[in-house]
Amino acid sequence: MRTLVTGGAGFLGSHLCERLLNDGHEVICLDTYFSGKRANIEHLFDHRNFEFIRHDIVEPILLEVDRIFNLACPASPVHYQYNPVKTIKTSVMGAINMLGLAKRVRARILLTSTSEVYGDPAEHPQTETYWGNVNPIGVRSCYDEGKRVAECLMMDYHRQNKVDIRIVRIFNTYGPRMAINDGRVVSNFCVAALRGEDLEIYGDGKQTRSFAYVDDIIDAIVRMMNQETHIGPINIGNPDEFTIDELASLAIELSGSSSKVVIKPPRPDDPIRRKPNIDLARKVLNWEPKTPLNLGLRKSIEHFREVLGLPHT
Repeated sequence: MRTLVTGGAGFLGSHLCERLLNDGHEVICLDTYFSGKRANIEHLFDHRNFEFIRHDIVEPILLEVDRIFNLACPASPVHYQYNPVKTIKTSVMGAINMLGLAKRVRARILLTSTSEVYGDPAEHPQTETYWGNVNPIGVRSCYDEGKRVAECLMMDYHRQNKVDIRIVRIFNTYGPRMAINDGRVVSNFCVAALRGEDLEIYGDGKQTRSFAYVDDIIDAIVRMMNQETHIGPINIGNPDEFTIDELASLAIELSGSSSKVVIKPPRPDDPIRRKPNIDLARKVLNWEPKTPLNLGLRKSIEHFREVLGLPHT
């Protein structure tokens, strides 16, 4: 297959490019290096089946491909709130351009949507049939609503133009190649613990998240693209639920740190509970995450040690 990965220099995208090359695909990686970075894909530049194009999917592009994985969009609040107008343009206009390309060349296209489409959910755990509880005018809505519109566009191109689509809703993902300034809780905690700084918890620490290791998520994305029975959306994430307090304690313990936890005021529109129902992924993809949090966190901490130039233990 000749495969396009938008956002291919990002945290998830770079792992996906690697996996696709290992599976024998020709891979075209598109990125602007806004939240992705060259270092994530540099080791792939000499691969005969890898091509990098610096391009913003807000602008159309003409390519001949069989598959499109549309990952392009900053996924961390720090990055997506830095330029919220650009964030929503990437999700919406990017989806239009990639769907237009898929329609033109008859490619199958997969959208990585997000658990953020559920907002601060009134249903727990969240199933794919839940419509969500999103604040359309809040500080996070550029990302949440951008992804919701992208899902809408995917479905409408499918219904109206018979475009072959796949939609996954990804829950909190972590692992090597997360940026140290990523702004998401795993990287924040690991980096602070390694530096011996305070770990800042926004709110009471009792809010929950479900953390999935990057290799598990990439496996689910590839399985979703390759199966023929279901267009989605399908939740992919880890159904094991942890409080932010528990995550902080584990990050301190695994990094051998003497850091302390500091409580800060809660952030606006921050969900209280987040946990996927993955029954559909189990049934359709024959998939569930395999990496326990303590193992994935160890690997992530080693990655951050390297990036920070600290000695390995």
